[in-house]
Amino acid sequence: MRADRLVSLVLLLRQRGQLTADTLARELEVSTRTVLRDIEALSAAGVPVYAERGRHGGFALSPGFRTELTGLNHDEALALLTAGSGRGELVFGLGSALASAMRKVVDALPESHRASASDAAQRFLVDPETDLLSRRLVTDEVPDTTMIEVRRAVLAGHKLRIHYAAPGRTTQWRTVDPIGLVTVRDRAYLLATRSGADRTYRLSRVLAAEELSEAAERPNRVDLDRIWRERSARFLSGGDHLTVLVRVSPARREELLDSALAVRAEEPAADGWPRLEVTFQDFRHAQWALWQLGTDAEALAPRSLRTSLRERAAEIAARYGDS
Repeated sequence: MRADRLVSLVLLLRQRGQLTADTLARELEVSTRTVLRDIEALSAAGVPVYAERGRHGGFALSPGFRTELTGLNHDEALALLTAGSGRGELVFGLGSALASAMRKVVDALPESHRASASDAAQRFLVDPETDLLSRRLVTDEVPDTTMIEVRRAVLAGHKLRIHYAAPGRTTQWRTVDPIGLVTVRDRAYLLATRSGADRTYRLSRVLAAEELSEAAERPNRVDLDRIWRERSARFLSGGDHLTVLVRVSPARREELLDSALAVRAEEPAADGWPRLEVTFQDFRHAQWALWQLGTDAEALAPRSLRTSLRERAAEIAARYGDS
């Protein structure tokens, strides 16, 4: 909304001083022309913004212009700034909203708190992109258009139509009743029901989504933490699921994790190939996932899976062997 953008523009100028139109456009994710129109609107509304001409010019606010809110103490502000410094902004498509909120938090602090809280927040690092073993933590990518539709349906209580790509299965459209959104280790999930049955969908596998006008069939109040615990327990003890012990090349580890339903355990190995205990939907899913990895993965157990993969490889070798 334009009103939110105008507030963000004022806060950027308050906190960072003189900025060029290009810099403002980049921060607000709009065009330079939009920034210039917003500057004119602010000036017309009486906000003391002025332009500095020349090579090092830009826009700035008159000294002393600010509003102040003293409701936050130092620790409360520090908690908000630290939470906002993590990678949560990548989840649920709320990155721009989080950036705008953090600017408002900083600007709302009394002068005595602002510098110390901002400096203190720099001493905390939440969920860096790599761990101590230099393994890169990968965040699921969900297109903004898809995420917006899912989020709207969840919040509005409307049915949702999703184009879902389940591992090893034909992609198809499904209509679900959304309950809530959950993020675990930078992976986002939609909790829903379909024809009254519990369903959990990984958002990175939702190829497209459409919010419907029909009201969703769901309770008015919900305890997502309890629902997630129950579904997790049910999932890990579920019917045809197959647990496999795999050694995998570090270069293909994330690909294995993307195809598996869950990771039960992981341990490093002397040869550099980590051993993972992972769960697949069923035997067929496990066979398909490991076949995609070729010689970059080896199923160590169960023996039936090793036998099946060996026989399939032998058939392929015989098919293409010298005649």
